[in-house]
Order: sequence, then structure tokens, then C-alpha cells
Amino acid sequence: MTTPFPFVSGTVLTAAQLNAITTLPINDQTASYVALVGDVGKRIVMNVASANTVTINNSVFAVGDTIFIANKGAGATTVTAGAGVTINTAGSLVIAQHGGGTLVATSASVFTFFSGAGNLYGVATGGTSSSITVGGVAYTMLTFTSSSTLTVTKSGLFDVLMVGGGGSGGFRTTFGSAGGGGGGGVVEATFFASANQTVTVGAKGIAVTVTGTSGNRGTFSRVGSIAAGGGGGGTGNDGIGFKNPDAAGAGGGGIGSNSFTPNTGGITLISTQAFNGGDGSAASSTSGCGGGGGSTSVGSNGGSTTGGAGGTGTATTTFTGGTVVTHIGSGGGGATGSGGTGGTAGNSSGGNGGVAGSTAGSAASAAFFGSGGGGGGTTTSGAGSDGVVYVRFKS
Repeated sequence: MTTPFPFVSGTVLTAAQLNAITTLPINDQTASYVALVGDVGKRIVMNVASANTVTINNSVFAVGDTIFIANKGAGATTVTAGAGVTINTAGSLVIAQHGGGTLVATSASVFTFFSGAGNLYGVATGGTSSSITVGGVAYTMLTFTSSSTLTVTKSGLFDVLMVGGGGSGGFRTTFGSAGGGGGGGVVEATFFASANQTVTVGAKGIAVTVTGTSGNRGTFSRVGSIAAGGGGGGTGNDGIGFKNPDAAGAGGGGIGSNSFTPNTGGITLISTQAFNGGDGSAASSTSGCGGGGGSTSVGSNGGSTTGGAGGTGTATTTFTGGTVVTHIGSGGGGATGSGGTGGTAGNSSGGNGGVAGSTAGSAASAAFFGSGGGGGGTTTSGAGSDGVVYVRFKS
């Protein structure tokens, strides 16, 4: 029997109800949930197969309000602070299957989460191992630059940051040259694993050497069921196939020309991972081409005489604690027109437009994982760079 809690004025309780005072009502949820004031004194029980959240918003709860949060589903539950809210904990805000903890309000906007478990992270081997510190917490980080296996030696939670392969720039020596390649999509997530996981590192889009050819797409990076899309290739073929709508990472840049339309940059199918490519200019046959999209911003549109810059990528320092300082998923720059200057590849700020590039589009450096190549000028386009997968767990 469950006691009718919270009590209201005039309620008469039976002896059985009084004896069941510690039997709290259960609020079952099958999708991510926003906690309500009616959940005080109850148990929120999450039963979701995939990763999910319980969000705590500001000015909903009063000092001393208590909520127990449990997870019986396969997907990890993350206790998430809404706008203006701080949630402190000595453990983790991520609750693995069959775990739980108590959330206590110390003010309307500050909470303490008392996890019912210690270190909920698992242990694994694979890739290249290093020790990192993030926010004063020690982690082991495994870096995968080629496809392999995450060998799980202890079940638990794992954090992942990964990027798909970057697309290559297009190549086109007439009518505006070609757009820059899109950066790979970036995903950061926490997952639960009790068995080995296949790790796939996305391959780069290779350079193109035939004029009038759009760049090649990068491929997906994956850990188990979590995937980051590859970047789209830059456009290079006279308005035909002007975008890569099936590129899950960032879109490639559009061509620049007044003779062929449309000049639209490529789109991304997964908008949470990356952004669209920039459009090419239609000012003249020597117009600039669009830059490839990046994981954090769109590619710039081409100008009348300059190629558009590539979109910016994602900084890795937050995830790695500064151990790895680079950007991933940057877009390549677009070329200038009519056999002009090639765009530079994606880097820490996104690829530069063609005015600053070489006669050929430059290839993305391996140091900037999952970045797009520059659009081709007179000889060839720039290749993208391969993706990367970072997996960490508390030491």
C-alpha cells in the first residue's frame, strides 16, 4: 500500500496507510523528463532504452524538497541542470541501469545529488591510453585513430567524444571553381557498456583531380550504436549534384558562377552534429565558392572575388582537460573563381577562403581530425582528414 503523499488538510489516514509511510509513490517515465513540484517525496523511475535526462528547473522546488531518482532502463539517465540551476555532487550525475540517488534542494536554484553508488564508470582498454584530469577528476582516456575494439573489463559508464571523417573539396577549373569540404559531425555522449564495443574511425574524403567533380564524403565514426556522420564533399560540377543531402556531417560548400544555378551549399542531415556549407556567389564566372560547414558553425558564403571560409570546429580541451588541444570537424575553405586560388583546409578556426590559399586546395592536417579539405583551384582539391574517437572513464 502507498501512503497518499503529500498530505493535505483534512485527510484521514488508515492504520495501514500510516504503516506504509515509507512506501513512496512511483512516477514511472519512458522518455526524458522534467521534474515537477508534484514529484517531491516521490520516486522518479526512468525506464528508457537509450540515453535520457531528468531536468531540474529553477524556482520549482523549495529548500529541503527531496526527490529520489532511479533508473531501471538500459539507457543511462543524466540529472541535468536547467537554466540558472546548479547541481552539486561528490559522485556522478549519470545514473546507470539499476542505479539511483537522492536530490535535495538547498535553495530554489541549488541542489545536491547524493548518488547511491560510488564510481559508476566502467574500465576498458584499447587505442592509445593516457591519464587526464578534467575539473579536478582523474580519468583514463583511450584515443582511437584507427578502427579497433573497446575491450570492456568492467561494466559501467563511458564518456565518448568523436568526429566522422571530413569531406574533400570539389575541383573545377572554370566558372567559379569549387566549394570546400564539410567537416565531420561531432558527438559527445555517455553510454553504458557491459561487453566489448566495436570502434569505427571515419575515413576522410579523398581528393579529386578531375575537373567538374564534387568532393568525396567522409564516412561515419561509431562506438557501438553511437555514430558521428562524415562531412559532405564540396561542389564542383556545374550545378549538378550541387549539394550532398545525404551527408550526415557538415555540408560541403556550393559552387560560384553566374552561368549555373543553384549555387547552394550542402545541407547536413543531423543538425545536432554539424552545420550547412556556404553558398557560392553568382556575381560572375570568377566568383568565390562557399566554405564547407563545420561542427559548430556554417561555412561562409563565397564573395565576388574570394572563396568563403570554412565553418569552425569543436574544441577538444573541455573533454580532455587540456591534454589534447585541437579542433575537430572544421570546414574547408572555398576556392576563387575560374581556375583561381584554392581554399585551405579546416583548422582551429575553419579553413580560409581561396584568397589565402594555394593554387591547389590544401589537404586537411591529421592534427585537425575530421576536417574538410579546401576547394580546388587549378590542379586538384584538398583531401579531408580522418576522424577520431576519444573514450574516457574515471580512474
